[in-house]
Amino acid sequence: MSSAKEKVLMGLGGAAGAGILAWRTMFPWIGYDLEMMKAGKRASDEMAVDFKNRRFAIDMFEEQASKYPEDTMLIFENRIYTYKFMNSQACKVANIAMAWGLPQGSTVAIFFENEPAFIWTFLGLLKLGLGVAFINTNTRSKPLLHSIRVSDAKTLIVGSGDELHRAIHEIMHDLDIPAYLSGLASEDTGSKYHSWDYLMLRSPENDICSSIRNTLTLLSPCIYIYTSGTTGLPKPAIVNIAKGIGFTKFCLFSGMKKGDIIYTTTPLYHSAAVLALFCVMNTGATMLLRRRFSATHYWSDCREHGVTIAQYIGELCRYLLALPKDPLDGVHDIRNMIGNGLRKDIWIDFQKRFKVPKIIEFFGATEGTSAMVNVNGRVGACGRISPLLNKLSPSKVLIVRYNPETEQPYRNKEGFCEECKIGEAGILISSIPVIYAQGFYKGGKEVNEKKTLRNVLQKGDAYFNYGDLLYKDSDHFVYFQDRVGDTFRWKGENVSTNEVANMLTGLDFIQDANVYGVHIPGKDGRAGMAGILLKDGVQFSEEMLQKIYQHCKQNLPSYARPLFLRFVKEMSLTVTYKQRKVEAVKEGFDPAKVTDPLYSLSVKENTYVPLTLETLPQVLQSKL
Repeated sequence: MSSAKEKVLMGLGGAAGAGILAWRTMFPWIGYDLEMMKAGKRASDEMAVDFKNRRFAIDMFEEQASKYPEDTMLIFENRIYTYKFMNSQACKVANIAMAWGLPQGSTVAIFFENEPAFIWTFLGLLKLGLGVAFINTNTRSKPLLHSIRVSDAKTLIVGSGDELHRAIHEIMHDLDIPAYLSGLASEDTGSKYHSWDYLMLRSPENDICSSIRNTLTLLSPCIYIYTSGTTGLPKPAIVNIAKGIGFTKFCLFSGMKKGDIIYTTTPLYHSAAVLALFCVMNTGATMLLRRRFSATHYWSDCREHGVTIAQYIGELCRYLLALPKDPLDGVHDIRNMIGNGLRKDIWIDFQKRFKVPKIIEFFGATEGTSAMVNVNGRVGACGRISPLLNKLSPSKVLIVRYNPETEQPYRNKEGFCEECKIGEAGILISSIPVIYAQGFYKGGKEVNEKKTLRNVLQKGDAYFNYGDLLYKDSDHFVYFQDRVGDTFRWKGENVSTNEVANMLTGLDFIQDANVYGVHIPGKDGRAGMAGILLKDGVQFSEEMLQKIYQHCKQNLPSYARPLFLRFVKEMSLTVTYKQRKVEAVKEGFDPAKVTDPLYSLSVKENTYVPLTLETLPQVLQSKL
C-alpha cells in the first residue's frame, strides 16, 4: 500500500474513531444501544426472512420434526417426548379436526392444564389454519361460558382431570357447541359430551400437506390469549400469525439455540409460556414443563434436567428466595433467567444467592403493540427507550404525563399529550403497526377503542395505552412503577404502591407486602394500607409494629406511609404470581369484614396500634 493511501486510510480511521469517541462523550448511553442491537440482530433478521417466506410458527415446528425427529422437544414428569412423537400426535388431532369441515380462521377452544396433550392438540389445530382459544383453567361458571362464547369457538376440547370436567359440566346446559372430553373411555356417554380419547385412538397419523395453509395471511388468527379478568370478564387478546412469528424470536434475546433447555412452570394458556414454546419450535430446543410451580422442586428440577434458560414471572423469584438456604444454591447450568416482574428490592440478593449469570427482564402485554427488553443487566430495569432505537423501531414507544384524578394521560392546552421528563412517571404507550388492523382483542370496536389513545402528538395519530406507569433514568433505562389505579392519591400527592411495598420488604422479618389505597369516609383520595406476610417461622410481636413505623418514617414521606396494616397468613396471588388487590380494596380496613389482625398508625404512640370494632370510630374521627 502506498504511503499516500495509508495516510488517507489512517486519516479516515482516525476521523471515525474520533467520531465514535465524540458520540460516546455526547451520548454516554450509546454503548447500551449497541449491545441491544447486537442482541436483537438475529431476531430481527430471522423475522424479516420469515415474513417474506411466509414461514409460520407451525412450519418451524414441522421443520424441526422433519430434520431432528429423535431430538427431545418436551420433558414432562420425567418422560421424554421427541419432536417425532409430538408431530405424530398433532397429526392425529389434525385428522380429527379435518372431518369437522371448519373454514380456515375458525376458532377451536381448548381447556387444558399443563400437559403434553395441550401442546400437540394446539399444534394439530394450527396445521389446518385454525385459530385456537386458550381458555384459562381457573375460570368457572359465567366467566368460563363467556370466554368460550366471546372467542366464537365452533368446538371445545377439554383436557383430562375431574376439576376441568366438573367445570364444563356446570355450564353444559348453556353450551351450544360440541364438547370433546379427554379421559372418557367410550364414545357412548349418553350425554352431550364426546370422547376425545376415543377419536385419538382411531385417528391416523398421516400428516397434513402444508399447502392447505396457502390461503392464510399474516393477519389470520393463531391464538387467543385471555386477560386476567380482574377488572371485568376475560377478554381474548389476538395473537395473529405475524405476532406469532414475533413470539418465536423472543427468547433469542437470551441467546437461545438448539441444545438449550428452557424451564417453564407458568400455565401454557399464559403468554409467558407461549413465548417459550414458540421459541422452542423455532430453535429446535427443549422445554422442561411442570404441571404447576413448586418452589421446593425448582432448583432440583433445573439440576436434574440440565436447564440452561429459566423463565420467571411475577413473584416467583421471591418465593424461591424465601426457601431455606441450601449448599446447592447456585449449583446449576443456567446461564440466564428471562421474565418479567422481578422487583428491584430482591434482584441483587436473588442473583447473588443463586449465582444466576444474567437476568433479562422484559416488559410487554399480550395485546400490546411493542415490547422492551433489558439485555444490559441494569438492576430493576424492564427495558430501554433510547432516542436512537425508538427511531429505528417499527413501533414508537413513549411515556406520557398522567392525570391521577382522571387516571388518563394529561392533555395540554392544544389537547395533545406531553412526554415525561427523566425520572417522571407516566403512562406507557406505543404506536400501532399495521398487523393490528383487526384490533387488540376479539370482541368488536368498543372493547378495542378503550385501549386506543388518539390525537397523542398530532391529529390523527393513534397509540396503544398499556395502563401502566413507568419512568426513565438518564441512560434511558425504563422502570415499572405501578398499574394505573394502583398508584393512589393521598393528601394531594401520588403514592406508588410498588415503591412502598419495596420499602417494607426491606425489613428482615417481612416476606412480602401488598400495598393499596383504601377510601376513608369524609376524606379525599385514598389512604395507604399494607397487607403484610411474615417470613416462615417468624412469630408476630408488638416490637415489629414499632420497627415498621420507624422504617416508614425514615424512608417514606408522611403522605406515603401506610395508615393501616393487615397481617395475612398467606399472600393472595393470581396464577401468574401477581398480587390480588381488588378484593382487599373492597374489604378495606373494616374489622367487620377483615378476619386478619388489623392495625392503624398512631403518631402519638410512634407505632401501629390494634384496630377493632371498638376503636374504629375513634380512628375515623382522628386527624388522619
